[in-house]
Amino acid sequence: MDAEIVQLAELAGPYLTAAAGAYGAAVLNRAEDAAADATVNVGRRILQAVWRRRDGAGQAALEAAVSDVGDDPEDSDAAAALRQQIKRALREDAVLRAELTALLPAPGTVTINSTGDRNNVAHTIGTAISGDITPPRPS
Repeated sequence: MDAEIVQLAELAGPYLTAAAGAYGAAVLNRAEDAAADATVNVGRRILQAVWRRRDGAGQAALEAAVSDVGDDPEDSDAAAALRQQIKRALREDAVLRAELTALLPAPGTVTINSTGDRNNVAHTIGTAISGDITPPRPS
């Protein structure tokens, strides 16, 4: 199997699991959700791109794999079956490979998202102190 396909499927895995875990099989027909985090939206876009390129049997197999992950996002076997569906689609469609390559971060890229007040964000943190610091009261 082409190393590029394996790498793309592995990179897509967390996005696929997040999208399927959030929406189940409904993710295949769901519009972008502004409230969903970036990971879920990338996973949704990947799954929909694959869905559009499959025939009826391929769509049924993909839907079953997505449903299984949606039912139990922690099930590594279900996640592996979903990745296998993605690998199959990538082997059969060079245009899909290019589309997924554009959607996914480059290998080795670290993306960190943070929301809220006083969040510390870094790839590596030695010592981090967050919060309000109240100076001592004079006695």
